[in-house]
Amino acid sequence: MQIGLGFWASKTLLAAVNFQLFSILSEKEKLSASQIKNTLGLKCTDRNVYDFLDTLTSFGFLQREGLMENAVYSNSTDTNFFLDKKKPSYIGGILEMANNRLYGFWADLETGLRSGLPQNEAKHGANDMFEKLYESPERLKEFVHAMSGIQMGNFMAFAQKFDFTKYKTLVDAGGAGAMLSIMVAKHQAHMQCTSFDLPPVAPIAQENIDHFGLSGRVKTANGDFFKDALPNADVVVMGNILHDWDEEQKILLMKKAYDALPEGGAFVAVENVIDEQRKENVFGLMMSLNMLIETGKGFDYTFSDFNKWATTNGFKKTEIIPLAGPSSAAIAYK
Repeated sequence: MQIGLGFWASKTLLAAVNFQLFSILSEKEKLSASQIKNTLGLKCTDRNVYDFLDTLTSFGFLQREGLMENAVYSNSTDTNFFLDKKKPSYIGGILEMANNRLYGFWADLETGLRSGLPQNEAKHGANDMFEKLYESPERLKEFVHAMSGIQMGNFMAFAQKFDFTKYKTLVDAGGAGAMLSIMVAKHQAHMQCTSFDLPPVAPIAQENIDHFGLSGRVKTANGDFFKDALPNADVVVMGNILHDWDEEQKILLMKKAYDALPEGGAFVAVENVIDEQRKENVFGLMMSLNMLIETGKGFDYTFSDFNKWATTNGFKKTEIIPLAGPSSAAIAYK
């Protein structure tokens, strides 16, 4: 029942993120239900507002003193850190995209399984999700921030767990908002990093680079990783990139990385690598279903799959480093 009705809990959180409730509470610190109702412009009854806020309290997103009309609400410690949109630690971008895009698309999961076709914007005339995303600067920015939000913990962990002592340069292929490059540069003072992506993404990435004051060691580069060669670097990273594509294209992208690396260089895929028995990393399995919704042909994979593709491309050895939550860095050395 909890899983079957899980969309109740999901939509409660997504609505709060969409309202920017946690950002408002971060600024105001404490508000009553009536103050929240007025601030958000809600027209429902007071009882509905109590139910909404008390559900968020029960989940641990809010703290509460008093009851109902006498209650005042504030953010929990984690909510204040991760879901205040004004903080650099904000990870809510992926939740915004979940609310605005994915929530409706997942209603068509059965159709996706029956047809093997994407159930996103591509279902309604676009060639693929990326074509539709790049039509709108606002939609593109939301997507880029979503990718940063879901991966931020992984980028921070990778920047500290991977041994960078033998390397000097890094290229993040499909770098989106440049957050991986920024985290590596922040934690590894000797590294020069390049975030490589399509031209419309560069201004968003540059904004993040400037915000962190790292323009001296983090640059952007424009290109299409299917049409263009990747810039040469000691380390080539792809974060949530391989899973977008079918096996043939996965192998092709790994070949692009191989060609950009020197002897001893490392290719790194930061993704939700599925466990070999395919029963522990449930998030990875559901992310793979999300690739059906988004691309039709993409899928997440096990480390054994990664090893096979690495061997096909001539890499000498591989390893895997657990990162944050269900994600890992699958690494292939040339």
